Formats: sequence, C-alpha cells, structure tokens
Amino acid sequence: MADLRALFSSNNPEYDAVEAFTDRQSQWAAVAAALGEHLQHVARPGFDVEDLESPRANVLMFYGVGGAGKSTLLRKIEAALTLAEDRPAQWGAPAWTQRLLPIRIDLSRSVSTGSDYERVLLTIRLELARTLGRTLPSFDLALRNYWETVHPGELLDEYIRRTGIAGKVTNLLPGQLQAGVGEIAAALQLPGLVGSAAGQITSALVTALRDRHARAQALAGAARTADLLEATPDLESLSYYPHLLAWDLAQLPAKKAVTPVIILDTFEDTADRHRDLERLLQRLVWLMPASFFVLAGRTSLQWADPALHGQLDWTGPTSWPSLSTARSVPAPRTSAPTGRQHLIGDLSAQDCETHLARRLTVEGRPLIDADIRTAITTRSHGLPLHLDLAVSRFLEIRRTRTPVAADFDCSFPALLARTLSDLTAEERHLLRSVSLLDAWDLDLATRAAGLTQQATARRLTERPLIAENPYALWPYHLHRAIRTAVREDTHSEDRWTDTDWHQAATRALAALGEQWTTATAQAPSRMLLVACLRQGLRLARDHRLTDLGWLTAAAFDYADDSVWEPLTLPADITGAPDTPADALAELLTAITRRQREHRQRTVERLSEVLDSGLLSSTLTELALYYRAKAYKDLDQGAAARVGMRQVADADGRLAPKARRGLANLSRLAGDFPTALAAVPALGWEGRHNRVLGDIRWSEADTSLAVAAFEAGRAEAEARGLVGERAMMQVRLALAVSFADPARAGDELALAHQLLEGLDQRSNTLLALVVALIKDAGIPGVTDRAQGLHAEIEAAGLPFLHRFVELALAFHHAVRGEDQALADVISRLRTLTDAGDFAYFTDVTHFMAALPLPEPSTIRWTTSEDHVRASWRGLVQARQEHLRAGN
Repeated sequence: MADLRALFSSNNPEYDAVEAFTDRQSQWAAVAAALGEHLQHVARPGFDVEDLESPRANVLMFYGVGGAGKSTLLRKIEAALTLAEDRPAQWGAPAWTQRLLPIRIDLSRSVSTGSDYERVLLTIRLELARTLGRTLPSFDLALRNYWETVHPGELLDEYIRRTGIAGKVTNLLPGQLQAGVGEIAAALQLPGLVGSAAGQITSALVTALRDRHARAQALAGAARTADLLEATPDLESLSYYPHLLAWDLAQLPAKKAVTPVIILDTFEDTADRHRDLERLLQRLVWLMPASFFVLAGRTSLQWADPALHGQLDWTGPTSWPSLSTARSVPAPRTSAPTGRQHLIGDLSAQDCETHLARRLTVEGRPLIDADIRTAITTRSHGLPLHLDLAVSRFLEIRRTRTPVAADFDCSFPALLARTLSDLTAEERHLLRSVSLLDAWDLDLATRAAGLTQQATARRLTERPLIAENPYALWPYHLHRAIRTAVREDTHSEDRWTDTDWHQAATRALAALGEQWTTATAQAPSRMLLVACLRQGLRLARDHRLTDLGWLTAAAFDYADDSVWEPLTLPADITGAPDTPADALAELLTAITRRQREHRQRTVERLSEVLDSGLLSSTLTELALYYRAKAYKDLDQGAAARVGMRQVADADGRLAPKARRGLANLSRLAGDFPTALAAVPALGWEGRHNRVLGDIRWSEADTSLAVAAFEAGRAEAEARGLVGERAMMQVRLALAVSFADPARAGDELALAHQLLEGLDQRSNTLLALVVALIKDAGIPGVTDRAQGLHAEIEAAGLPFLHRFVELALAFHHAVRGEDQALADVISRLRTLTDAGDFAYFTDVTHFMAALPLPEPSTIRWTTSEDHVRASWRGLVQARQEHLRAGN
C-alpha cells in the first residue's frame, strides 16, 4: 500500500513511498490462536446465541502508548482476514476454514461525528448487507422502527452518505431494511400492512409472536424479540438490538453463514466519566457471542475488574475469565502468547531498521542512508510513531539539502501531543515530574510531584506509557522516547518553565533522600543507596542544585564498604566542574573509576575537583583521602603522607581511615614498631585488624596474621560490609599461602567467590599473586608471573609488581634457583629505591638464607634474626611439602 502522506511530501517522484509494516508475528499469533478457539467454541452443539449467562471469551485486546503501531496492526489484521494474499508470508496460513467477515471501525470518527453507537451498529449492518445480500428480518424491523422514531423525516441513505459510514454500498442497507419489513408483513399474511409504517408492522409482529404465530416465529423468533420490539425505540433499546442481529445470523443457511470479526480501533476514545459509550459497546460484544471482537486502545480493558460493577453491565473474572489485568509483553517471533490482553511493545532495533529501509526506496534501495537509519532507531527506542515522524522530517529536510544523522537527534512535538491528549491536568503534572526519574514507585512519584495522595500515580501506572518491572527496586519507568519528548517539550500549552523544572528536581531529590534516610534507619540497603545516589547525583548535576543535603552522607556511606558499583551518569561532565553538584559527581566518579583506570588518572581527576574549590570541607576530606590512596598505589609515599596527615588532622569522619593510612605508610617505609603502636587506637573504623594482619604476615608470623584477618573478616560480616569482608579474605589467603598451600587453595576459592560482583581491581590482582605463592615450587609460576605483570601495569597499580617479585623470590628459593633469585633481588632493589617496600628485599634474602649486602634500615617488631628464621622456615616447610608430594 502506498504511503500517501510521504508520496505527497515531495515533487520528486523518483522514490517509492510505501507503508512499511514491520513483523508483528506474535500479535498475529495471538489473533490466530484466539480466533481459532472461538470458532471451535461456537461450532459446538451446545452453543446458543441466546445464552446471556455464560462467560464470554469472544474479545481480544491490544493496548499500548499512542504511536505504538496499534492502528497499523489492526489494518493489517483486517487485510489478512479479507484476502490471503494480503497476509504477510511470515504469519503463516490459519487453521480455520470458516467464512469470516472483518469489519474495522475507527471509534475516534464516531466520537468526532457525535453519532457514536449508532454509527458503530450501522457500519456493522452495512457490511453485512454488502456481504450477505439479504435481509436480517428481526434486527432490520427493529432498526427501521428505531430510525423512523428517533430520526423522523431523515432518510437513512442520506444519513449514511452524510456521515461517511460507507461509500459505494450506501443504498444497500435502506433497501434491505425495506425488504425486511415487507418480508415480515408478508409472513404475517395481513395484506393491509404492506406499505405501512414500521411501527404498525412492529405492533402486528409483537401480537403475532405473543400468539405464537408459526411464520412470525420462524422469521423473528428469538425469545426476547417481542420484548425488545415493545420497548420504546431509543438509544437504550438500540444497544440491545445486537441480540436480534446475533439471532438472525444464526438462522442463515450453511452456505450463507459468516462469522463477523469486528475490529474496534482507538477504544480509548470511548472514555468518559460515566463509561456511557463503553457500556453500550460492551453490550454489543456480550449480545453477539458468535462474533469475534478485536479491540485496540491505549489502556487495557478493565471488564474483568469487579470494582466496575454498576458502571458496566457485566464485570468481574466470572464474566470475562480471559481478560487478565496482568500485563503481558509478548516476545517477538515466538509462539502465540496466552491470555486475551496484549501490550503492543516497542519494535526491536532490527524491526526499526527494516521499517526505515523499506519505507522510502529508490530502485529497490533504501532512500534513507544507513547512518541516519541508525540514528533514528536509537532515538526512537522502538516507538513506531517516532519512526513515522522521522521519515516526515527526512523528506522535509531533503527539499532543501541532504539530511545527515545529526538532524535526527531530536524529539517530536506530535509524539508528546499524542501522549498528553488523554491525560488529566494532574496526570500531566505527575508525568513531567516522574520524567526526571529513571525509575520510581508510587511513593517516590507522589512526593516528587508534590502531591498528597498516591491515586494519580496509581492511575498513571495503569497506562501503557509506563513500563513495570515488579522485581526491580523501583518498579515503574516511563517509556524512554516519551520521557525524552517530555523533557524537551517547548510547544505544548502547559509546558513547564525552567523554574518549574528546577522546583520539580528539588522535590525529586528531596524525595529520594527521604526514602534512603528512612530505609537506612530501619535496615541499611546497599542497593537502595547506590540507586538513590545514581538518580540523586544526576538530578543535582543536571539542574544545578546547590543544597546537596543527604547526598554528602550517602557519598560517605557508599565509599565505606569498598564495593565500587559504577556510578557513571547518563551524560558525563565535560570540562572542569562548575557547581557543587558537578564537583560531587566527578568526585565519586573518579573514586569508582580508579578500579578501571590508571591511578595517575585518578590523581588528576581528584586534583581537578579539589582545585575547583566547590566541595564542602567534609567532601574535601573525601577527595584528599582517596587522592592520598592513589598516591600510595603510585609509589608516591611523600605525597600520600601529606594527604593522609591533612585528613587525620581534620579529625572528621575519615580521620580513623587516614590514621590507618599513616600506619600503613610507616609499615611500607619499614618502620614496623610505629605501625604496630598505632593499631590499638585505630579501632574498627580504622580497620585495626587489617593493619595488624599486614604487619604480622610481613614478618612471617603466619598464625598471628591469620588470626587478625579472621577477626577482621568476622567484624565485616557482623556489619554486613561485603567489600571489607572480601578484602580481609584475600589477605587471609595471602598469609596462609606461604605456610599452607592446601588450605590456601580453599581460602583463595572463597576469596574469588566473595570478590564476585565487586569492583575491587587491586584485590582481584592480589588474589592472582596469592595463587602464585600457593603454587611456589611448581613449574609454570614464572610464566604466569610475566602475564600478571602486564595486567598490573595496565591497571596502574605499580605497588603490586613488588608482590609478584616477592612470590617469584619464594618460588626460586624453594627450588634453589640461585641465579633466578639474584635476578629477582636486583629487580626488587630497583622497585624499592624510593624507600617503600624496601623490606621486601630483606625478606628475599631471608628466604634463601643469604646475608644482607649491608646493614638494614628496617625496624622489625622483633629481632631481625627472628624474622630471618621465620621466613627461612617457610621455605624449608614448602620444600618438605613438595618432597612429600613426590
């Protein structure tokens, strides 16, 4: 089918414009399955069109946001049911053989013309007139009587022509109605009635039916015909006439039998305060149980909801067992989904590409270039209306110049207009408020909008423009294409000003903080913390909010556990930060990215943030502390000490950690007594057991080191700190690896398990070093060490090179490889020239029972001889272990 809108958008006829239809195979599968079940049901011997009590399953509902492709789908379904050649090949042939009559009605036209239910019923009867070419006596008489009463003096054919219900078949229905009246008059064998008004014949028929006149009952013998004809002809009576129509269709001979498939588009346009039109249409569906109905609208059918009792005639799951209210998003190209309500979801990227490639072609080739198609697809998030609007924009730009991909990095006012058209003012306000959030729940949405009740948020979640993931922390999120259109709105009459957006962002940030603060007071949740930080940082940064409030406390809580989930925001900052929110976002981004970036880059990022002067004094300490840690990892001990000293002297929240950092720096410099003296004052906040364990294993005191690390791990477990627990486990494996390779394997396996899902780059690499130490004395260690050196270099963690060399020294000492050991000692001297880790060189000499080349400056907590004997003892124990294994 030609796309006439595209065809008439240009004077250039060189391209072909077609209405491209993308694969909706799963939706067709739903239609085919439901229709097949329906046809089997009505063919059973016990089926009765006059049964008004049995549950109904003769309706299928497709719903989705405006522009999701519902109308296109219904047109394609209508065509596929009309002619086999119009059915897409991938849909396959249906299993049924019965004769079908698809009748598609756009309800938006009914509303616009004011004819509503009359127009729907006349359209159905007119299509039957065209297809059957015969009267339907009882219905035709009732309709004729209604028309003469409600529209006196107005010819039916003129009305049909004026309202545009049908084209070439305008005269068929009035003629058949007249013939039906004459047929009944003749059946009654009352010559005086021929040519009488419909009202007179109706009265005569009622009398004949009451008297059980055989021929009258044969023509119009539904059990309730007389009652319907006696009722005052008005809209209420008209809404029950489909019962007569269903009976007339059931009396057709087998050769004339047909099953109407009535397709009602834009069902959302029936919405009104009292559901008046919806009630009439529901009667149509209920009273024609042999017909099948396919509906499409922006919201799901609520007929199975008992709460609607009194607003509609038939409600609840007993009446409509197949109308589940649960959302069902069928996956593309799968078997038929179950249920009778289906959300029309977004198109896949592949389907978007196919749509755009086929929409406009030149000699069979796509007119829209591949890079533009990709840009449109990315921006559309799969929404078909966005694709259509982009095609129109492409043709508009093409009139004056060649379009480029950047032309389509935009949203379209028409898309937003479609979205907002059926929302109340309060719902529009809430929609704009939640567009600030990536995801939300009813409470968060209500508070972000500044409302006092959740009712509006609950109503909004029932619309298909809101997606739901019941397993997510916050279950609801706005369709991404619509969210973008809302945020970029500059055309709608009630669009927000910059001040409105700023106030809404302030409310949303406060709502996030309140939710996190309340939850933390009850049961701290790492997941909620990270989620609130991600949303809160983006809000504060994008809207230049100055009161960071709870974000400061959340930032410290985030850093406390050393888990380092990515906090990358949707759009990274370019250039230096220029607001406090920018500075905080960049601070946390730099801290987390140091797990994936070279530590020198971390120093640069944090220095830039500190130089901006935008951080509060509290947050300045956070930046100084992590810059000092980065300096330590880069072997810049002097700079690390300056930073740690600044934080410790400030005596703030990070002072205990800074004191631990200073204690570690004393150990790295070879001053073990000073480091040990600091331990009692560190406490849990200063991770005293971690510092103590590092001192003890460095002196080859394995039992005390293991005890310290086990205690530290227990403290972390008691506080639910998974990052610290993993860190302690890696160090526990390190201490054990020199003394007990069998246990080390178990401890290392647990370490890898605890590190899973944590972004701790240095500890992950240290665990690989532990594996080398565990395997010391076994061939292959040297080659593995070389590969590990490369990983360490790429990570920007040069201090770990010394650990690899220490592992190699232990390996060569165990194997008695003097020259290889000498090479390791030489490399270690080079690596420790700056002073830190110089004690590793002493340890390598101790391992091999070699004398030190000159007096050592290292200060141990015990005598040098004791440390020497301990390290030599570990080497000898490993040699014994390997001999026993052989």
